[in-house]
Amino acid sequence: MKLTDFKFEIEHFNVPDEPVEPRDAAKLMVVNREEKSITHETFADIHRYLNEGDVVVYNNTKVFPAKLKGKKEKTEADIEVFLLRELQPENMLWDVLVEPARKIRIGNKLYFGEDLMAEVVDNTTSRGRTIRFLFDGPNEDLYSRLDKIGDMPMPPYIEREPKESDKDRYQTIFAKERGAVAAPTAGMHFTPELVEKLKKKGVDFVPVTLHIGWGTFRPVEVEDLTKHRMDSENYFISAESSDRINVALKSKKNKVVACGTSAVRVIETSVMASGMSKAGTGWTDKFIYPDYPFKITEAIITNFHRPESTLLMLAAAFGGFEFIKEAYKEAVKEDYRFFSFGDAMLII
Repeated sequence: MKLTDFKFEIEHFNVPDEPVEPRDAAKLMVVNREEKSITHETFADIHRYLNEGDVVVYNNTKVFPAKLKGKKEKTEADIEVFLLRELQPENMLWDVLVEPARKIRIGNKLYFGEDLMAEVVDNTTSRGRTIRFLFDGPNEDLYSRLDKIGDMPMPPYIEREPKESDKDRYQTIFAKERGAVAAPTAGMHFTPELVEKLKKKGVDFVPVTLHIGWGTFRPVEVEDLTKHRMDSENYFISAESSDRINVALKSKKNKVVACGTSAVRVIETSVMASGMSKAGTGWTDKFIYPDYPFKITEAIITNFHRPESTLLMLAAAFGGFEFIKEAYKEAVKEDYRFFSFGDAMLII
């Protein structure tokens, strides 16, 4: 398939900059691949489609306040630093983006408030730099300082400024392992009450970790999808999680439900030649687009994604290109909300 196949001609997307409350009040479109049917529900109704023994695999990554506003030494010029990934925790080295890039050079010192400073140690791209944080105290203190002075890295299509409340609301209730700069938004529809209701029904919730990077918003720039390369992202799946996934796979009657495209990429990365899941950690750049042969994933919870995005391509690979295209047209007609703070789709 080609990039232009995913360029939907839609005049208006309903793109909210705030989530609904409560979280499970979002709309849910249920897309049944076998019956070729589309059903409209609310997310709280998802319990109707999950059965005892089913496994919901969720991403427990946690978004951290990765945007810092500061000053450049001597000139006192305003600068902004976006923390992309931690390179060497022991040396407090980070891969970052800087603005204005033309004024930030190797050797410059950057100040963020009174008790946090960094030094630029390398250039990586036109806007990219490697910086080393400098302060007195253990490395863990860095995150406590970021929590105080940093802003959440909101998606680029959210035009408002970050708010303090985003530190809680731009997270899932599963958020535990710090390291993402974008939220696994499919999980944002779950409430503690809904999870408890599903657990009482016998649904198993299984954690995996994939620290979503800013590359999730990077546009595909090649027409031939086979030539696109995803940014590598750090993932982890425990032996316990793999075992619980494999129990569902072996049962034949229970399904493995991936909550979000990031969870899909973890479990499809973990697959062995036998078709079972294998515990592991590392980096994945798995790019899933039609006609990818899914090995483990048997249902997907996902949001409505941007045209030409890798997230949409993954959904189309699972749901079928033409059927997902039809579902998106239906979503526009029924005024579904799109993107990070939008509504949900369950593909079964």
